[in-house]
Amino acid sequence: MIRVTEQESAYSNIDQMSVYDILKGINNEDKLVPLAVEKVIPQIEKLAAAIAERMQNGGRLFYIGAGTSGRLGVVDASECPPTFGVPFDYVVGIIAGGDTAIRRAVENAEDNAEQAWTDLQQYKISSRDCLVGLAASGTTPYVVGGLITARKNGVLTGCIVCNEGGPIAKESDFPVEVVVGPEFLTGSTRMKSGTAQKLVLNMLSTTVMIRLGKVKGNKMVDMQLTNHKLVDRGTQMVMEELNIDYNQAADLLLRYGSVRKAVEASHK
Repeated sequence: MIRVTEQESAYSNIDQMSVYDILKGINNEDKLVPLAVEKVIPQIEKLAAAIAERMQNGGRLFYIGAGTSGRLGVVDASECPPTFGVPFDYVVGIIAGGDTAIRRAVENAEDNAEQAWTDLQQYKISSRDCLVGLAASGTTPYVVGGLITARKNGVLTGCIVCNEGGPIAKESDFPVEVVVGPEFLTGSTRMKSGTAQKLVLNMLSTTVMIRLGKVKGNKMVDMQLTNHKLVDRGTQMVMEELNIDYNQAADLLLRYGSVRKAVEASHK
């Protein structure tokens, strides 16, 4: 396979550029990312619909990846409970090398093709669940091995990669191959490739949660009230929905713990 992510940058002698020209070049490349994502919306649609269906029947969503890709999966998973009020083990991000690898690279962690399935066993992954492999290269052994074993065990598989035709896509029931081209800094896939994966993850988890009923209208009615800003936002949502004043709305919100529960209680 051709690894577009490893191809030479279109920019020469970037170490001799001015600060402005470096920033302009990076920005010009970044502009290409949403266009590349747009091209694969049909692929994302298939993956999102399949995950939502399985999760509606009691399944969970897992992400596995190494390096930047693994970190992005951990971030997306960690944001689902506060945003959508789901349990902390409902969407799970696993990075090669464990939590240590979130901050420090763990040597050779991504080269172990057996470790991902071992890591997933801690969560008792089953055929009801979904597994999305994240790897810019599309070839990371940790991710390939995890997907192969997951498929053998009836787990629904998908991926988000930035090269076409790699082993990770081949081991996925629903591959998403978003090709953003060579990086501004040759081979630095934390840049455009990482941005593309983050965009797709945003689209994927948000769409799935909407389909699971975690959003009403355009509001996060199940969000956790973890700070003053979110309490105020929730209060405003209750005010709008029930046409009551701020103090009444705040009282209802804090009494019932979520916008959804506060509104439902007032309608009984």
